[in-house]
This record gives sequence, C-alpha cells and structure tokens, in this order.
Amino acid sequence: MVNDSTINRLNLMALKLRFNVLEMIGRNNTGHLGGSFSLAETMAVLYFHSMNIDGKKSADPRRDRLLLSKGHGVLIQYAALCEKGFFPREELKKVKTLKGLLQGHPDMSIPGIEAVTGSLGQGLSIGLGMALAFRMDKNPARVFVIMGDGEQSEGQLWEASMAAANYRVSNLTAFIDWNRVQATGPTEKIFDIPNLAEKWSSFGWEVMTANGHDPAAIIDAIDQSKKIKNKPSLIILDTIKGKGLSFAEGNAAFHNGLIDDATYELAIRELEAAGLKVAGRKPVAERAGLKPGLKAAGSKSKTAKAESDARQGNK
Repeated sequence: MVNDSTINRLNLMALKLRFNVLEMIGRNNTGHLGGSFSLAETMAVLYFHSMNIDGKKSADPRRDRLLLSKGHGVLIQYAALCEKGFFPREELKKVKTLKGLLQGHPDMSIPGIEAVTGSLGQGLSIGLGMALAFRMDKNPARVFVIMGDGEQSEGQLWEASMAAANYRVSNLTAFIDWNRVQATGPTEKIFDIPNLAEKWSSFGWEVMTANGHDPAAIIDAIDQSKKIKNKPSLIILDTIKGKGLSFAEGNAAFHNGLIDDATYELAIRELEAAGLKVAGRKPVAERAGLKPGLKAAGSKSKTAKAESDARQGNK
C-alpha cells in the first residue's frame, strides 16, 4: 500500500509535468498537448517512483528503460527527464528549434531517450530486443514501452507481441494509453479495435487495466507486472486525452493544436486551480474572461462528456 504523502507528491509532479509541456509548446504555437497530458500521471509514477533510473547515472547499464512508442507525445517525457535532471530547464524553451536539444520526436542524442520512435508500431519491437538482451546478460533492468490506442492498428506491433509471448519475456511491461481519441477524431470511428484486453491476453500476455490518472492504481499495476513470471505484461491505462484542461479533454483539436494567448493563460489558471505552484510565478487566477481559441472556457467536448458519463454509469 502506497502512503498518502507519496500519492500527493506524484499528483503534484503530474501537474508540474503538464506545466512543463505548456512551457515547451509556448504561446501561439502548436504542439502535441492532448496525448502528452493523458500520460502525466504515468510518467510521474514511472520516473519518480517505479523505475530504477537516475539523471546523474544516465549510462548505468542496470538502469530501467522507458520507450515511448507513440513518439509524438514525447513532450511529457521531456518534462519528466528535465525534472529528473537529465538536462537543464533552459532546454524546455528551445524545443523544436535548431538551437535546442529537444526535437519533435524522440532522438537518442537526447539524454534519457533510449530509442528513436514516432514511426508508429516500432517501439515494442525495440523494447523486446532490449529485454531479451538483458535476460541473456543477466541484467536486472526492466523495459517499459508506452503505446497509443490508435497505434494498435500497426501490424508490426502485433508481430512483436507474439514474439514477446513466445520467448516468455517477463522483464517487459507495455502500456496502452487508452484515451480513445487520435489525431482526427475518436479512435473507434477511425480504426476500431474492440476488446483490447481480450486480444492481448489471447496473444499470451498478462493483462491489467488501471485508471491512468490515479497514481495508486498505476503503481499497483506496475507492482503486479513485476511479479509475473514467464510472460510479458500489458497495462491498459484508462485515460482522457488532454486530461487536466476542461477545453482539451477528449478534444481531437488539441492532439496537435494551436495554443493561443488566451488558451495558454486559461490552461495555467486551470492547473493552478488544481494545485499547481510554480516558484517565482505570479498566479493568474484573478484574470477573468479568458477564452481558449478552440473551445469555450469551462466546456467539455462530446467525447469527454460521454467518457465521463460512462465512468459514472450514465447513458
């Protein structure tokens, strides 16, 4: 059982990671906000609780590895790596520039990034190769791979899932960010893949489902996965795209949307209302009347409302 202080610490870290993502996108710029925000709690748990990893020992061969197969969501990984001390905070202001270290998709020139990803479907294959090598070397390191739900339509991913089960790779834990929305709309309307848990289980994986915005549930699932022998594990994270911002939740417009001035200020205000505190920053909560550029303040998309109703048993 994880104590309350740990959960509070991880929830606050998730807020800070979301703030870091906003800083990286900046004002009047576009960026992959939705799929980054849906993973904030997961990144907080992995980097600041469950993984054996240290920014001061980035070359430690016994470190755990995290691969973000849905590479377009790398801003949330950069946010965590920065807080973990892999590179200076100044780099957050230079994302996707020629002068900056951090690019739009993961690259191994960046400290803490273990593989080049973003061409969807490839991350699990890379992670499987790492896990097999560690087992051969008797290295205790574990491999974690995060995939998107839209990414489940990629054939290479299923080839890797069969191979992982065939070789009984128990030091590999995969996640699906099940936020139900991809670049242009609801995943079920673009390429529906129902019964994900049953599919992965039939391929020989140990499958668990966790609330992807509850650190305690994520920790419990990861702890369970570490106890599984002779098979790989999958954790399906029940998440909301754009989680934490009322105007972005379940809204495909913020998959890679424009963050104008008003949207940026509203986002900061909502994060502050949730408990965000940034040293040296004056609160903006007293500013009124700000409206995001793509969605009315305080409203939710139909997708987000439907998901909320479903969780509460409403129709």
